Amino acid sequence: MRTRRAEIDCALVAILWCSGSSRPIVPMCSAMNLKTPVSNRDHAIGNPDAPVTLVEYGDFQCPYCGRVFPIVEALRRRLGDGLRFVFRNFPLTHIHAHAEHAAEVAEAAAAQGKFWAMHDWLFRHQHTLDDDALLAGAAEIGLDVERVRRELNEGAYRARVRDDFASGVKSGVNGTPTFYINGIRHDADYDIETLLAAIEQVKLALAAH
Repeated sequence: MRTRRAEIDCALVAILWCSGSSRPIVPMCSAMNLKTPVSNRDHAIGNPDAPVTLVEYGDFQCPYCGRVFPIVEALRRRLGDGLRFVFRNFPLTHIHAHAEHAAEVAEAAAAQGKFWAMHDWLFRHQHTLDDDALLAGAAEIGLDVERVRRELNEGAYRARVRDDFASGVKSGVNGTPTFYINGIRHDADYDIETLLAAIEQVKLALAAH
């Protein structure tokens, strides 16, 4: 089922257009490594010196991302200081009408020091992500709502979101969620046991070196 969905998502991403580009993005659908390394620019949570970094390219309106949200939370609880988690935006705007603005509001929250609070709110309310709901969520987590409204209207973080998207395309992202474990794309299922096993393999490889 995941393989078939990946094929469908790959076809969908192929028709998306990169910001300012005169041609559609053509994704790389074969396995690839993370092309844009994790840096201080990223939204990261957990021990910065953790032996394992899990990167997710996600879409706040994507139902698959919504299902994996509690799985990532459980992974973080299980692994503690052994895991750093990074989230990058990959809104599939042709099929999720509110995904772009949701990502931009998350970036607006980051500018006020509350990215992760907004990230969590978005996934817990992903069936109601129109602009009014997004601003209500901003108020709920204690953001300056008028600032968020203004930045959303101005597209203040649109370029940032599209930079994330472009970095995902370069890394072979063809659907959401897509995970990278220490820079290697995870192409198996993303239930907790499968992800834990993949992370354990990475830890064993590190120990061997």
